[in-house]
Amino acid sequence: MMNQKCALITGAAKGIGYGIAQSLAAERFDLFINDIVPPQDITHVLEELRNTGVSVDYIKADISVAEERQRIINALEKSRMKLTALVNNAGVAPKTREDILTASEESFERVLKINLQGPYFLTQAIAAFFIKQKQKSPAHFQCIVNIASSNSVAASVNRGEYCISKAGLSMSTKLWAVRLAEFDIPVYEIRPGLIETDMTRVVKDMYDKKIDQDFLLQKRWGQPKDVGKAVAMLTRGDLPYSTGQVLSVDGGQLIPHY
Repeated sequence: MMNQKCALITGAAKGIGYGIAQSLAAERFDLFINDIVPPQDITHVLEELRNTGVSVDYIKADISVAEERQRIINALEKSRMKLTALVNNAGVAPKTREDILTASEESFERVLKINLQGPYFLTQAIAAFFIKQKQKSPAHFQCIVNIASSNSVAASVNRGEYCISKAGLSMSTKLWAVRLAEFDIPVYEIRPGLIETDMTRVVKDMYDKKIDQDFLLQKRWGQPKDVGKAVAMLTRGDLPYSTGQVLSVDGGQLIPHY
């Protein structure tokens, strides 16, 4: 019997994306893993996921490039699996942290194209894919999850392009929630806070000190599995009547307190 749960996760070769893939594999989701690294470089990742007993396909594609997004769609169309969840996780930080007074236009364009333009138009394509499936199976649960950031609302002036990209992704969640409501396809947003990954390793010492002070209510680094568990809850269909809603996974970072 064909598995009734299948997710496409972008940027899933490591970090938060890999944590999401692990959580969904544990929930018996078949997986389409997307990233930009050569498949031979993540053999161990694919093997670990497949050892859970689910089907795992890897699609190497850069979501910021239209032709490569189409490669993802082509792979989905060729597959016999019925996609039920899109997790827009792929994203980058600026190559260097620069004050917004001096940050480059080149960095802005790179970050916005990967973090905002890519997910926006991948969602457009997957939405069309979902709608076709919905016409055949109206009761089948499908959803979209955007992985934004606490920087969707918290300003960081040494990486303004990142903040703007995530704020835009937050608006995308609202837009797609409104547009896809007629098809009963909920769209959710998760806002991770301080998560321990390769992206945050370069500022680990700085944030270790902040954690020891009063930066977080829960005084520890978040882990990719913390985000993965939240995605699993949404993609299982546990909150089917909550489209457009935001779930913060940030240890209480954004709660005003004194």
